[in-house]
Amino acid sequence: MLLQTLNMTADSTAAPAAAGAEKSISLIDLLAAGGWIMIPIAVLLFVTIYLFVERWMYLKKATALGASFEASFWGLVQSGNLNAARQLCRNDQSAVSRVLEKGLTRIGTPIPQIEQAMGNTAQLELSYMEKNLGLLGTVAAIAPMFGFLGTVAGMIRAFHDISVSNNLSIGTISGGIYEKMITSASGLAVGILAYILLTILNGMVDRAVARLQAATNQFLDVLYQPVSA
Repeated sequence: MLLQTLNMTADSTAAPAAAGAEKSISLIDLLAAGGWIMIPIAVLLFVTIYLFVERWMYLKKATALGASFEASFWGLVQSGNLNAARQLCRNDQSAVSRVLEKGLTRIGTPIPQIEQAMGNTAQLELSYMEKNLGLLGTVAAIAPMFGFLGTVAGMIRAFHDISVSNNLSIGTISGGIYEKMITSASGLAVGILAYILLTILNGMVDRAVARLQAATNQFLDVLYQPVSA
């Protein structure tokens, strides 16, 4: 009798474990259960990654200055070798070098005009840096909305199944809901990722703007220096 009782206990313990194993689901199957709404969410994820990589590479290139650029440039300007300074800017091809080159091309005109020309060039460089950042912000905003749309669609399907089957069971209710909660989680994940990456890029742009402003101010300070006798 004791042996029979132990066997029955072991069987009852193994049954839930087996049921749990049968109900386990892979990540791919879980995402696939989200339905068609996962397609636009996946597209938004791809767009997020593409925009970040493209913008990051552009900003790294636009803000990178050669190790000896600044020392060489200011030395050439102060010595009056403007042609060599202009050629140095052309070879560097960074945002700062393009703004400084614009200032060099305006030497001989009134200083306010030089400042305006450099400011216009800096604004143009800023517009290049901020290209597509608005699109990344849009992705951060709409990705969670797609997720919520999928969840609402799942709720509608769940209540429709209840009305058709006249069976108010936990399985009927949770069947559509748990699948569509996946879309909410996925949409939120993509939105959070896009927002974090946008913040990183905005930080890079802010640092680039500060460098442009510092270079412009230093250039104007050199022009305002009195000529030594």
